[in-house]
Amino acid sequence: MRRRTMYAWGVAIVCFVVLMIVTPAIPQSEAYHDFADKREFFGIPNTLNVVSNFPFLVVGLVGLVLCYYGNYFMLSSQGELLGWTCFFVGVAAVAFGSSYYHLKPDDATLVWDRLPMTIAFTSIVAIFIIERIDQHKGTVSIVPLILAGILSILYWRFFDDLRPYALVQFLPCIAIPLMAIILPPMYTHSTYWLWAAAFYLIAKVEEAEDKVIYGWTHHIVSGHTLKHLCAAMVPVFLTLMLAKRTIDLERQSLLVTWKVSWYRFKEKNSSVETLDCTYSNVSVVES
Repeated sequence: MRRRTMYAWGVAIVCFVVLMIVTPAIPQSEAYHDFADKREFFGIPNTLNVVSNFPFLVVGLVGLVLCYYGNYFMLSSQGELLGWTCFFVGVAAVAFGSSYYHLKPDDATLVWDRLPMTIAFTSIVAIFIIERIDQHKGTVSIVPLILAGILSILYWRFFDDLRPYALVQFLPCIAIPLMAIILPPMYTHSTYWLWAAAFYLIAKVEEAEDKVIYGWTHHIVSGHTLKHLCAAMVPVFLTLMLAKRTIDLERQSLLVTWKVSWYRFKEKNSSVETLDCTYSNVSVVES
């Protein structure tokens, strides 16, 4: 298992180096800091973009407490406990980092916005590796991934290149839903992973359409504010999943479960009605 893990890390590093060589640098655009809603209430600049981060603090603290409250989440290994702890710490820290950034949006404050998000992202990937690939050596997966995320932030800040950060942020958006569907889970309620991924996708669309949504709502709320609220639903769904799930004895992937459900649906709708007929002999009278 350890040799296979080392091979996997070796392949990942080689792929990363190749991507850095063959793809051009992606600088941080200054237009990114130009948000639609710049209104100030109660002396707080960009008020709605600041206060809409509060749900991250609530969900992060609740999840962190439940991780250690009599093992409420029934985590089965120290690796899982460490992974979910890092995740909820990252979620709670988003409230402070993102609020600080939106008070004065620029590259210097953007670091503190992205750092806790990166910790949360990399923790999620590590948790998936623990649950579905490397269940007995989970702690080996967490520290390198979080370190890689932090290094990607530093690389962007000092070299003005978003490629490592983009890889850290967007790769989980593809890998996690695919792994949730294909790989057999250790626990039940795996569909919550897909709900979380869907809300994150909606949040990214709202972020991209910040000014458009602000216009659609007649300057009531911007897309970026809604992005914060939708993104906060990701840890909400994952917390609900942790609270509800149990050990999955069948260990069937969602793909297999969906196939079985589809076959049953087809059989139910393709049933042939049978008609019982009774025949009798009728005498023929010749004329």
